[in-house]
Amino acid sequence: MKTLIKNATVVFPDQIGKVSVLIDDGRIVVDPSPATVADETIDASGLHLLPGAIDDQVHFRQPGLEHKEDLAHASRACAAGGVTTFLEMPNTNPTTTTRERLREKNALGATHSAVNYGFYMGATTSNLDELKPSGETPGIKIFIGSSTGNMLVDEQAVLEQIFAETEMPICAHCEDETTVRANAERYAGSDDITNHSRIRSPEAAYIATRRAVDLSVRHQHRFHVLHVSTAAELELITPARPYVTAEVCPHHLFFNVDDYARLGSLIQMNPSIKSADDNRQLWQALLDGEIQVIATDHAPHTLAEKQQPYPKSPSGLPAVENSLPLLLNQVAQGKCDLQQLVHWMCDAPARVWGIVGKGRIADGYDADLVLVDLEQQKTIRNEEQQTKCRWSPWDGETLTGWPVTTWVGGRRVFDRGRFDASIRGTLPLFDHQRGGYWATEQGVGLA
Repeated sequence: MKTLIKNATVVFPDQIGKVSVLIDDGRIVVDPSPATVADETIDASGLHLLPGAIDDQVHFRQPGLEHKEDLAHASRACAAGGVTTFLEMPNTNPTTTTRERLREKNALGATHSAVNYGFYMGATTSNLDELKPSGETPGIKIFIGSSTGNMLVDEQAVLEQIFAETEMPICAHCEDETTVRANAERYAGSDDITNHSRIRSPEAAYIATRRAVDLSVRHQHRFHVLHVSTAAELELITPARPYVTAEVCPHHLFFNVDDYARLGSLIQMNPSIKSADDNRQLWQALLDGEIQVIATDHAPHTLAEKQQPYPKSPSGLPAVENSLPLLLNQVAQGKCDLQQLVHWMCDAPARVWGIVGKGRIADGYDADLVLVDLEQQKTIRNEEQQTKCRWSPWDGETLTGWPVTTWVGGRRVFDRGRFDASIRGTLPLFDHQRGGYWATEQGVGLA
């Protein structure tokens, strides 16, 4: 099947321009011969063609918590939002902490996911032998802070061993457990949701990030700081190159403690929402290249669960369907440009995790693509969400710039509100020998 996309404005890593793009057997051909005969031709006049977004931090809840979310609903949300590849965290039930569990997760992805999928291996205090290099997982996830079952890894000796004796890139949830527990005792008995940001304080994030970055640098082991939430963490991240990369989530860019009055526990997250000044400095860090990636930490719960009085309300919110539109809206407001957006959401995560053939529009790359209409205005509505939990903290907000059509592996999975339910994504190849983000900084591709 050959699809010719004509008259789109195409966003490349180094330029933006009008050029035809051919999808040929699931791969990209830029500026094909005028004599090319295609099975279908799409006139994309007035639209922009972007590489599909890669969300490197999601919680899709399957297996074990399917009443909140599952791979079928979540991957449809991805497709509607222009996300063509997701990397999912290991704290499902059962947890993904053995090779057997990883194979089971990959099989679930092959069966249920409308987009491409990858699943992290979770570290525990006793599974070092399971954390061997593999092209079937993006890397290792450590919870240096509260987590599911035996996935809290807080002992220094165990952390030293993981960083010293494994080879795959590592990412971590960084909140200092001792600090969080001490703060929780201080505010015990209170139902004030604003205390969540005092319990999971800026200090808790800073201490744990400092600890993880120190491990990374001393052991010269690639490390990715998930969901940076405080400006203070930035002073730890930048000097740690070339071993450390970092990401920020939309909720830490666009919500702060002042929003608890309006949204309450709907924006209760771990790490917690911080200050308006943190919002500003994190955004500036993106613009300055101190943070490389935007990811969502999509972590749904039912609305009934979220609306329980604090502290019974769980932490987590859905975002994968709206992350690209939220950033396209920033483009519309002149706060960033399309090439920056594509870097943060497509190219950079592909390079961080060594995802072969994804994240760019270039000859030979996989045809994971999204057409966007930069002029389209649309209001986010709970009842229109594809995620199984059917709510969004951005409900009622009108954004400018939305995905129109999404291709996964050259197949059109989403088109103007309609889905092709027959399409399934595939497991990418993760090439950990490429050296990660800093090794490919000068534009070396991963095709």
